Amino acid sequence: MKVKKISQWSSVILVAVFVFTLSAGSLPAEAAGKVYRMKIQSAYPRGDLSMELLKDFAAKADKLSKGRIKIQVFADPELVPAEQLFEATKKGTLTMLHAVAAMWGGIVPVGEVEFGLPYAYNLPGEPDIFTAGKLIRDLFFNTGYADLLRKEYAKQGLYWLDVHSYGPIFTMATQKIRTCDDMKGLKFRVEGSWADYYNALGARGTHISGMEAYMGLKLGTIDASQWDVSAITGLNWHEVAPYWLMGGQNDVVVGHILFNMKSWNELPDDLKKVMHAAAEDYFHKLLKVYVGELKKVDDLIKAGKVIKSPINAACDRKHEEAALSLWDQIGQRDPAAAKAIDIIKNWRKTLR
Repeated sequence: MKVKKISQWSSVILVAVFVFTLSAGSLPAEAAGKVYRMKIQSAYPRGDLSMELLKDFAAKADKLSKGRIKIQVFADPELVPAEQLFEATKKGTLTMLHAVAAMWGGIVPVGEVEFGLPYAYNLPGEPDIFTAGKLIRDLFFNTGYADLLRKEYAKQGLYWLDVHSYGPIFTMATQKIRTCDDMKGLKFRVEGSWADYYNALGARGTHISGMEAYMGLKLGTIDASQWDVSAITGLNWHEVAPYWLMGGQNDVVVGHILFNMKSWNELPDDLKKVMHAAAEDYFHKLLKVYVGELKKVDDLIKAGKVIKSPINAACDRKHEEAALSLWDQIGQRDPAAAKAIDIIKNWRKTLR
């Protein structure tokens, strides 16, 4: 009798094990512990602060996902040249890209607005980098701006993951500029629509590589050049152009991370949350890094190696007028760009 009972229990246990095995085989990927391997490439080379900090972004995603997300980080041009990042991510050669939207403004017109039209991110007072960052993050996530960007990039097979800031724009000049008359005829190396901006102010905007700017400033083929704080702390432009133009600029240089849409859609919801959390963490860590860079600039100002060159109030008003006129022109080119500009205009009203 005991033998019979033991045999019956053994059968029950075997059936239970068989059923559990079948169930485990049908569990979704997240329960089965699938590891997602990804590649991200920056538009910037090794040594660039924002590029190097992507290793923290990857580490955060790894930690939050408990090892289910593994991201390899590459710099320009380790897998593809920077100008091919958009297409490579769209095709899935890369999982993600890290860059500024002005690079694809010709493909996604709203990208030109996202990067920062002249004066769009010019903030009242003199906000520190954390205050400016908070204001920009509020703009993107509390006004529908991020939703609009995601809709437009989705048309290209890409998911807009998050925004980040490289700190304020730095425009370094070979001579002091205090009035709009001072800048007439000067040649400014700038990005995107900023060329039209300076043309409207009587200067001449030009698009040449930022890597050529130092020599251009030294030889006098250009008179001023625009970049982020690494213009000073990394590229040493102050050696040949010590005047830091202040006024009429943006207090934030905006970048983003774009994700291949197919890869994004394959992620389970919990890992999508991980990617959002890792990207937000990167946003805040990058601000801390740039605080250190701005401190280096303060030291150079004290040493007389960087000279502040604020424009007067009349010239600043002319900058704002030129910007608003340019916004209207850009808004006429594309409905999404027009909507983005309206969002920015309404947001700016709340800052006053």
